Amino acid sequence: MQMNQDIQQEMNRCLGCKNARCQKHCPISTPIPDIIRLFQAGEIEKAGEILFANNPLSAICAIVCPHEKQCYGNCIKGIKGEPIQFYELERYLSGLYLAKDKWESVPSNGEKVAVVGAGPAGITVACMLAEKGYEVTLFEMNDEIGGMIRYGIPRFRLPSELLEQIQKRLLALNVKIRYNTLIGPVITLDRLVADGYKAIFIGTGVWDPKTLNIKGETLGHVHYAVNYLKSPEAYHLGDKVLVIGAGNVAMDAARTAKRQGAKEVTIVYRKDFSDMPATKVEIKEALEDEVLFATYKAPIEITDEGLIVQATQRVEDEEGRMSVIGVEDSNELIQADSIIIAVSQVPNSNVVSTSKGLEVNKYGLIVTDESGHTTKQGVFASGDVVTGARTVVEAVANAKKVALTMEDYLKQL
Repeated sequence: MQMNQDIQQEMNRCLGCKNARCQKHCPISTPIPDIIRLFQAGEIEKAGEILFANNPLSAICAIVCPHEKQCYGNCIKGIKGEPIQFYELERYLSGLYLAKDKWESVPSNGEKVAVVGAGPAGITVACMLAEKGYEVTLFEMNDEIGGMIRYGIPRFRLPSELLEQIQKRLLALNVKIRYNTLIGPVITLDRLVADGYKAIFIGTGVWDPKTLNIKGETLGHVHYAVNYLKSPEAYHLGDKVLVIGAGNVAMDAARTAKRQGAKEVTIVYRKDFSDMPATKVEIKEALEDEVLFATYKAPIEITDEGLIVQATQRVEDEEGRMSVIGVEDSNELIQADSIIIAVSQVPNSNVVSTSKGLEVNKYGLIVTDESGHTTKQGVFASGDVVTGARTVVEAVANAKKVALTMEDYLKQL
């Protein structure tokens, strides 16, 4: 659904609810009924402007959000029929808005702000503060902006052109971007302060893979999904690939492996389909790509020949609580040429280990208050490095709040 006419027909089904459930269940409170009304009135530019002002990554969220749990899944039309596909309109309008040839720049107010990490949270804070005239420098450890949405989501799901257009917008706002610059080992937070940055935002995400801690995890045919998705063309996986995990990252890794030439890709999961953290759409698309699923299988050990798994089953305790346990004497070997582990990510310690006074919790996540203040004066944080791996829209929504906190802090200096 890409053409204006098709989208118009879809939006004409909208009831225009006053207390719209779709908007209520959007983590960033996108004004969905207003956007639909503007579109129907032909005010395309204004609709796109509102979308972008509310969510600088609107064009991205329209594609990667778990819509079935948010706007689409809570549309009142879905009670007796098919919900409204607002995300198609959002994608259309945001795409048109980002493709603009000219952007207005904002006069500088002379105050410097450092943003560490050019993922969803960092881009959001950079946009919002640059629009207020702050001189923002964006420090990115990779050679492109986007963080996990650049290096963790396959291009067949998310066109790279969208991130290039967002980068164009950042540059138009006079944001300076330092690529291939890892804050911590060489440039510390204290050095940033010494060079005149009045506030620092940390949005470095969670880039280190979470391990299974089972025997054989260091063998040469074992890879982590977060690393594999960054440059899948560099890997030689062989014909038979296993993917451990059942979240969206696992689905992306499995589908990518199929596209890279693997003949048989199987997702191994210790529970069933109904328990999988991946969205129904992601699971459906994986099945369409002929990805296989081995459910109720828990990984026990990795060998040169493949993965030893134990069968699992559901049990109910005396209080009616369900859990999954292993079945005795049920171990079996699933043969594989390569194994990809996709069981979430954790933050690295580059920034924290070189910064005094920056507190983290037992999981290595940066500790902040509700407004985004860290335990280090003038340093703020948000996104996955604070919450752990979450959705793109949650990272943007939280970063918006922190950007406002930073603006208040800067005004008081």
